[in-house]
Amino acid sequence: MIIVGVRPPERRLQPRMAAPQRDNMSVENGFEQPRLAINRVYTRRGDTGQTSLAGGQRLPKNDLRIEAYGTIDELNSFIGLARESARELPELDPILRRVQHELFNLGSILATLPEDVHARQARITPAESEQLEREIDRMNEGLLPLRSFVLPGGSRLNAELHICRTVCRRAERICVALAATSEVDDEILKYLNRLSDALFVWSRWASHRLGVAETLWEPNQAASQALP
Repeated sequence: MIIVGVRPPERRLQPRMAAPQRDNMSVENGFEQPRLAINRVYTRRGDTGQTSLAGGQRLPKNDLRIEAYGTIDELNSFIGLARESARELPELDPILRRVQHELFNLGSILATLPEDVHARQARITPAESEQLEREIDRMNEGLLPLRSFVLPGGSRLNAELHICRTVCRRAERICVALAATSEVDDEILKYLNRLSDALFVWSRWASHRLGVAETLWEPNQAASQALP
C-alpha cells in the first residue's frame, strides 16, 4: 500500500513535542496534500520481510500495525470493486468514492507513529462518522424491519457490499488488537464500526432499489432438516 499525505518528522535539536490531540480536531485549511513522486515500483527494501512507516521506522511485515493498514487497503480495493457494480445506482457511487478517500486518510494515520503525526496530516475526524450515521438513517428509512439475519447475495452489488462489510469488521478487530499495545486514535475504531454498519444498510438499500428480494436466514433449510 502506498501511504499518501504523510512525511518523515523533521530533525530538531529541541525535544520532540507531544503529538497533537486529535479528538474533535478539525483542520481549518484542509489536510496537507500528498507530497510524493512514484517513479519506480520496487525498491528491494522489503525483500527481507520488513517495511517502513511514514516516520522511517522499520517494522516486520507481520506487525499488527502493518496488518491494520494493509487490511484497510484490502477494504478499499473491495469498495472499488463494489463501485463498478453500483453504476446502476448513481446515488451510491459518490458515497463509496468518498469512503475510499477516507480510508486512505485512515491508513495515513495507522502508518504513522503517534509522536510523528503532524498537525495537517490526513486523518479521520468525528465528521466522517457523523456523515455515515446520517446516510445510515436516511437509507434505512424505506427498508422493512428485519425479522431474521439476511444472507449475502441476490445481486452482485449486494454480495460485494457484504464482502466489504466483513473485511471492515476484520480491520476493526485488528485495530482493536493494535490498540491493546499501541496508541490508536479512538476516531479510527469509531469510524470502522460505523462503516461496517453503513455497508450492511447499503447492501439492503441496493437490493431494495434494484428490486431484488432479500434471502433471510432460515435454520431449517439446513441439510439435516431435509432428511426423511
